[in-house]
Parts: sequence; structure tokens; C-alpha cells
Amino acid sequence: MRVIEMKPLLIVLLGAVFLSGCGETEPTVDGRWYTQSQVDSGQRLFIDNCAECHGVAAQGTSSWNKPGADGKYPPPPLNGTAHAWHHPLKGLKRSIQRGGVPVGGSMPGFADTLSDADTEAVISYFQSQWPTPIYQAWLERGGLK
Repeated sequence: MRVIEMKPLLIVLLGAVFLSGCGETEPTVDGRWYTQSQVDSGQRLFIDNCAECHGVAAQGTSSWNKPGADGKYPPPPLNGTAHAWHHPLKGLKRSIQRGGVPVGGSMPGFADTLSDADTEAVISYFQSQWPTPIYQAWLERGGLK
């Protein structure tokens, strides 16, 4: 009789163990939309594709808000100290994929280089540099819309 009573318990326990791995996802970073894995892969992608112009820490150039002799603006900081936080996620993605050339800038597009997931990882990396008040202001402006 004891074996019969343990069988249902064993089935429940095995089911719980099996199901515990289902549907688990990595938590987001401190209330933000991205995960630490995205930030980590985004850092590598940013260094490989963006750092040459925007700096390794997404700090941009010192005179980013003054046009050069050609009338174009140098690469801005993406670390929360410039205007990137004024743009929603879809706008940031579009800027990376299409580049700035269509709107008179000089940044190349990366649609052929970075997948959609790669683009989101790059954004998660530079947004991870944003102080909480800047990120909150971005959310309040509709950043995730």
C-alpha cells in the first residue's frame, strides 16, 4: 500500500521538476526592458561596430553638438548625456539599421550587418550606460512605444 501512495507523489514531484525549466526567461535588468545577456552581447557588438565613432563607453565626441566644416554633426554620445534618450526604441532601431545618410548625416546603416536581435542588444548596451533618471525620462516620453 505504501508503494501505491508514493507513486502519485513521485509523479507530482517529477512533473514539477520537469515543468520548472519550462517557460523560464532571464529577468530584465533593474526594471529595464533588456536582459544582462543582451547588454553583454551588445557590448561586444557595439565595440565591433560602433565604438570607432561613438567611443568604447558610448561617450561620443567632445564637440558632438557643433557641426563640422561639412555641416554635419559628429557622432553624439549614446550614454545618456546627449539626445539619444529623446528617441523611442523603434526610432533608435531605425537609426542603427538605416543610418544617418538618409537624413543628411554620415552614419552608415547596419541593416546588412546587424540582425534585429543584434540591434536591440547594441541599444541595450548603450542604454545600460544611462542613469536611472534619464532612462525614466525616456520611458515617460514613450520610449517603448
